Amino acid sequence: MHKLRFPSLAALLVSALLVLAACGSSTTPAGGAATSAPAAGEAATSAPAAATSAPASAPPTAAASGEQPTAAASSGAQTTITWGFWGSPEEKASHEKVAAEFMKTHPNIKVEVWHQPWDDYFTKLKTLWASGDSTQIPDVLFLWPTPSYAATGVLEDLTPYIQKSNYNTKDYWPALLESASYDGKIYGFPRDIETNVIYYNKAIFDEAGVPYPTDDWTWDDFMADAQKLAKIEGNGRVTRYALAAEGGKWSKFVMQNGGSILDDMRNPSKCTLSDAKALAGITFFSDLMNKNLAMRDAALGQAGGDAAVFQAGQAAMILQNSSRVSAFNAANLKYDVVAAPIPKGGQRANGAGGAAWVMSAKSDNKDAAWEFLSWLQSSDGGEKLYTQSGEIFPALQTVAKDVFLKQTTPPANKQAFLIEGEASKVGAFGYFPDWDELSGSIIEPGLQKVWSGEQSPADAATAICGQVDTFLKDKGYPKK
Repeated sequence: MHKLRFPSLAALLVSALLVLAACGSSTTPAGGAATSAPAAGEAATSAPAAATSAPASAPPTAAASGEQPTAAASSGAQTTITWGFWGSPEEKASHEKVAAEFMKTHPNIKVEVWHQPWDDYFTKLKTLWASGDSTQIPDVLFLWPTPSYAATGVLEDLTPYIQKSNYNTKDYWPALLESASYDGKIYGFPRDIETNVIYYNKAIFDEAGVPYPTDDWTWDDFMADAQKLAKIEGNGRVTRYALAAEGGKWSKFVMQNGGSILDDMRNPSKCTLSDAKALAGITFFSDLMNKNLAMRDAALGQAGGDAAVFQAGQAAMILQNSSRVSAFNAANLKYDVVAAPIPKGGQRANGAGGAAWVMSAKSDNKDAAWEFLSWLQSSDGGEKLYTQSGEIFPALQTVAKDVFLKQTTPPANKQAFLIEGEASKVGAFGYFPDWDELSGSIIEPGLQKVWSGEQSPADAATAICGQVDTFLKDKGYPKK
């Protein structure tokens, strides 16, 4: 899942209410429907693709219907719920197939789709919540970052439903559910987890005479290989980079080296990016760029992203989650994956985050919504179907160790994703409502100066921490 940044939810809700008041009407536009990735952190999903926007006032579109009655609709009357998500037309079609499978075994629940392109989804959703019209707000929807929304009261606390149904929360990867929790309560179930691994082009490694990497390689090994894989002409022009990695992947290196972004990712009092261990992680990443071994973040974006340059042979390796597997297989690339290298004396670390399925607190059909939501996140329901389609690396460990590992298509070393999943921990993003604003307005813009070569890691980290500490103080952190 990529790092995603959204405007302040509270500010958008207030703005939407003012607009509604000015118009003298409670009618609001419909909109809607994520991984990866997150503004507040990394989602374990692929980057959201744009889709054609539906008219703002368009009603939900029906998806399908199905089979076995459920507790949510025991009276025999059919209950209709609305399911909101974002994505491309292809992703929408995939979700609709999942809904159809659910309705085959749950004929008393009809699932209608509320889909919007990524660029419109969150703004329209916030406007709907501001209207308070429960008939227009999706019952179940895809969200990130969950804590920011939970703090405003628009999401249903799932904890009572979990306890009543004995839903198994222990099957999730370490720390993953915390990314969809707030104030000790669970508000969502991440669909997947962003397990970032190194994809490598075997043909390029063969050409350069570099042995294929193994899951136990180190930063030193990586740097040595990168120098052999990159092609740099005498005038400094790079014809092939060793690595193409989005700037947003930087927190992995900080965590691997035992560093941190803040002193407490749940209730912080200060920034720690300028501490030695964190600074060394940032420096490792920036050194690859400064030595022309890795593409700079802006250049990567202009070139069409990591998938494009990897397929074109412009980069020998990329650091990415499982979202690229389907495209590389379709292109018949000769590639494999390996766990990301770690520093000597460091630790394996993976950010525990992913966009989550949540329930609206305004839902008029909460029992049916829970029935669908919990099925989506079951080992024989949605998790299995999405994994079989090759769309995700699942949030549930049992599905990863069974369905995911049994797939016969590349990559061969699928175990690398599990290695990273088992190393998931808190640290890649904050678990407090103001993280999104903090990251989007201070941390990421400050680090962009490093990735562009404008500032040294030390100077940038010092400047960032000064601003972060002021931000936290102004927001009243640490909270009592």
